[in-house]
Amino acid sequence: MTTIGVLALQGAVREHLRAVKACGANAIEIKRKEQLAEIDGLILPGGESTTIRRLIDSYDFFDAIQDFGQQGKPIFGTCAGMILMATAIKDQDTAHLKLIDMEVARNAFGRQVASFEADVEVHGIAADFNAVFIRAPYVVKAGPDVEILATYNEHIVTVRQGNYLATAFHPELTDDNRMIAYFVQMVKKAVAST
Repeated sequence: MTTIGVLALQGAVREHLRAVKACGANAIEIKRKEQLAEIDGLILPGGESTTIRRLIDSYDFFDAIQDFGQQGKPIFGTCAGMILMATAIKDQDTAHLKLIDMEVARNAFGRQVASFEADVEVHGIAADFNAVFIRAPYVVKAGPDVEILATYNEHIVTVRQGNYLATAFHPELTDDNRMIAYFVQMVKKAVAST
């Protein structure tokens, strides 16, 4: 059975585990870098990107996550996870994991009080995905190899580059598992091709 790990340092870990299981895959919490060897795909959940990065460094995950992706194993970042995956962050000198060729803006739709839900068309996945935006980022610029899967009010909110997927919203916070199911299929295809 396909096994997907959720980086369990901070953020919406339980909700992602539930969604992955609902899509028929095995789901485990990842708390030690050694566990990455046990999984086929990894989710970087929402939370607070600066805090998650500090914990990634504290638990020596940084190189291990980059190596995981370079092996062709799929990684999915949601909200803060999208920020962690970007090669550039607006108004910041440094980025984090630098997995997807994109520049993101943090809290781009506003602070916590400006959180909202909207139906978003996600190319090839859903015509009307109910997206939950909480202090959400968006993509300011995407590189030529980045596939834009969804926009909201002309801002890029879902992207894919090879084995990397990222959303500005929280797909795990509703009962609509189509976005998570798409990632599960990415992982299954990656497993089948190795």
